[in-house]
Amino acid sequence: MRQGTVVSYGFGAVAYGVKDTGFGAFLLFFYNQVMGLPQTTVSFVIMAALLIDAFADPAIGFLSDRTRSRWGRRHPWMYGSALPIMIGYVIVWSPPAGATPTQLLVWLFVFAVLVRTAVSTYEVPSVALAPELTSDYDERTRILAWRYLWGWAGAIATLLVAWLYFFRPAPGFPDGALNPAGYQGLAVACALMMGVAILVSALATHREIPNLPRPTAGGAPAGVGHGFRELRQTLNNRGFAVLMLAGLCTYTNQGVITALGVYAGTHIWGFTPGDYVLQALGFILSASTAFLIAPRLGKRRSKPAVAATVVVIGASLITLPYWLRFAGLMPPLGDPLLPKLAIAISLCGTAFNITGFIMGASMMADVVEESETRTGRRDEGVFFAGAFFMQKCTSGVGIFLAGLILAAAGFPERAVPGQVAADVLDRLALIHAASYLGVACLASFIFSRFPFGRAEHEARLRALGAGRVEA
Repeated sequence: MRQGTVVSYGFGAVAYGVKDTGFGAFLLFFYNQVMGLPQTTVSFVIMAALLIDAFADPAIGFLSDRTRSRWGRRHPWMYGSALPIMIGYVIVWSPPAGATPTQLLVWLFVFAVLVRTAVSTYEVPSVALAPELTSDYDERTRILAWRYLWGWAGAIATLLVAWLYFFRPAPGFPDGALNPAGYQGLAVACALMMGVAILVSALATHREIPNLPRPTAGGAPAGVGHGFRELRQTLNNRGFAVLMLAGLCTYTNQGVITALGVYAGTHIWGFTPGDYVLQALGFILSASTAFLIAPRLGKRRSKPAVAATVVVIGASLITLPYWLRFAGLMPPLGDPLLPKLAIAISLCGTAFNITGFIMGASMMADVVEESETRTGRRDEGVFFAGAFFMQKCTSGVGIFLAGLILAAAGFPERAVPGQVAADVLDRLALIHAASYLGVACLASFIFSRFPFGRAEHEARLRALGAGRVEA
């Protein structure tokens, strides 16, 4: 496959990176610390909006798999998603002035659902293209590595734009992250980035439409009941179940650490706006490292073994600054070395985590052929709807758990840096680090139960190829 097509396809992931960073890093903070709503209530509403995705994502994947058009199965959805995503994203950050707490929560729920559903109509069909573009075991890892690299580029761009421009100190707001106007400007910038990424990726892969697998003959399912039977048959797949459970753990962990990032960075590590910029730039190194090592590790060892290993290493490194803090081995708060050291250690862990995400996505692509041998259908959309639902747990379940952690630590609303009690910060650090490491170990165990590797995948491809020739 042409390298330009691979790179342009992956560029579409910028849209999800932008959206998820905005939701994951700032949405809880905005409605809690800026708008003054209780963290547990906000985090619950954000998670409740995720429940809609439990139904919307599989439905979009199922319909995408069975779409017939001159633009193929995926591209009509991709093109149609851009405008709703852009409009919805701006609205969610622009609640009406003078709204009551109840009205704010309703606003958050309704438009969080709208944005997530609109993003699903792009991301599910788009990521379902990965196993359609190639059936090669290793090339899939390369393609998805590009996708994750661009996704993190979108995340980094969002953080840089936020801290360098929109969250700068302003009159009445020495801490720019508490300025509501900054979030509205950031939302417009993010909407534009998402729209451009979606259209560039869709247009660049448009030429591949004639080469993509065709849906099974016979038209759409005979009825709703038949469709549900097909969906249940498709999802009754051990490999898919393993990846869903492991992904739920890893992406929830990612959501927790992202949502707590501003809280921990400001109050535990003493981050300045410059430190947040440094951290965002450091993510470029983490993502680039994962981009380079994930395909190489996938060639040398089985994908499940790599995933099981790197998630534990990543979690150990990300939580290491907290354990060193409890041991008295980190510089004191106020020392300029403290934030730099915390950033450096956690960035190493982030590289391992991203490697694990790439491996999980590549394994999900391999599940497609395993399912085809049993059902006779290619259901990429359904499987990657599940994968995408896992990713959205970062801004659903992850944010909800972050809210619970803040509540358990007794963290106050509208907290002032330097004025939060030490015992509150200690509880926040301990609960966060211990829960994060425990969930990562569970994810590692689940990854190790994935039922097949390279040999089984290639045997299925040979069998499917022979069956297609005979047909």
